[in-house]
Amino acid sequence: MRIGVLTGGGDCPGLNAVIRAVVRKGISTYGHEFVGFRDGWRGPLEGITRELGIAQVRGILPRGGTILGSSRTNPFKIDGGVEKIKSNLADLGIDALVAIGGEDTLGVAAKLTDLGVNVVGVPKTIDNDLGATDYTFGFDTAVNIAMEAIDRLHTTAESHHRTLVVEVMGRHAGWIALHAGLAGGANVILLPERQFDVEQVAGYVEKRFQTQYAPIVVVAEGAQPLDGQMVLHNQELDAFGHVRLGGIGQWLAEQLESKTGKEARTVVLGHIQRGGTPTAFDRVLATRFGLQAIDAVHEGDFGKMVALQGTDIVRVPLADATRELKTVPVERYTEAEVFFGS
Repeated sequence: MRIGVLTGGGDCPGLNAVIRAVVRKGISTYGHEFVGFRDGWRGPLEGITRELGIAQVRGILPRGGTILGSSRTNPFKIDGGVEKIKSNLADLGIDALVAIGGEDTLGVAAKLTDLGVNVVGVPKTIDNDLGATDYTFGFDTAVNIAMEAIDRLHTTAESHHRTLVVEVMGRHAGWIALHAGLAGGANVILLPERQFDVEQVAGYVEKRFQTQYAPIVVVAEGAQPLDGQMVLHNQELDAFGHVRLGGIGQWLAEQLESKTGKEARTVVLGHIQRGGTPTAFDRVLATRFGLQAIDAVHEGDFGKMVALQGTDIVRVPLADATRELKTVPVERYTEAEVFFGS
C-alpha cells in the first residue's frame, strides 16, 4: 500500500513520535510505502508532499513540533476542496491516509471517510479535550511545562508580595489549568467550564496574603467572568470558525490589583507549552498510537481513530471522537476548590 501521513492543527510534542512509529512499522513489518503531506490538509489539497521513509524519521523521537508542518486548512471551506483532495490522492496513488490531529483535523477526516476516502485518525490535542480517549499526547508535556513555571513563580511572588496570574492554554476545556494548578500548588484555578466571580477570586487572594504567602492564580485562556464575555484579541475567525483567545490573564490581574490593593502581574505561557521535547509519557503514548494506527490501515479498518482507554489502545469510530468535547467534570473541579485561598 501507498500511505499518506499528515499532521493538522496546532503543533504539540509527540507528533514526530507518531510519524516515526507509523513509518518504521509500516515499512519494516508490512512493506508499505509512505508519502508525507505538508502542512495539514493543505498538503493533499494542493498536492504538496515530501519523502517519508525510515531515513527521514531517524532521530525525530525527542523532537517537538512536526517534521511535516501543520496548518488549520479546512478543505470543506474551499470551493472544490474535497474534489481536489480526492483527485490528488488518486494522482499520487495514495491508498489510505493517516491523519494526526484534533477535533478539526479529525472532523475533516470523518467527513472524508463518509465520502469514500480511506482514513485512520490519531488523536492529537494539547488540551486533552477529544472524546473517546482518556488522554492525548502533548497534554502531559504541557502540564509539566506549566507546573515548572508555577513552581518558579511561587518564589518570586513571595519575594515581592504580589499576585501572579498564570494564563495557560484551554479554549473550551480546562484540563491543563486543572492539572498544572493542582500539581503546582496554585491558590485559585479558573476554567472555561465554570464562569468565575471576580469578587470571590479577590477574596481568595486576600485570604492567601493573610497566611504570609503570595497567591498564584492559574486561569485557562477560555475562562470567563460571570458578567462578561471571553476576552479576545480580535473578532477574526480561523478556517474552522474559532476566535483567537488571550487577554483574560491581564484583565484578571488588573481587576485583582484594583480590588485588593496588592500588585498583580500576568505571565502568559502561550506557545511555550507547545514547544520543546515531549515527556516520556507522551513519547510512549504517541508511539503506541502510531503502531496501532498502521495496524488499522494494514487491516483496512478505516474510519477509525486509535484511542487510549485505561492502559489499552483501542479503535473507535472517528465520529465518536469528534461528536463532543471532553470537558472537566464538576467533581474534578470540586476536588481542586479545597485548596483555593489557602
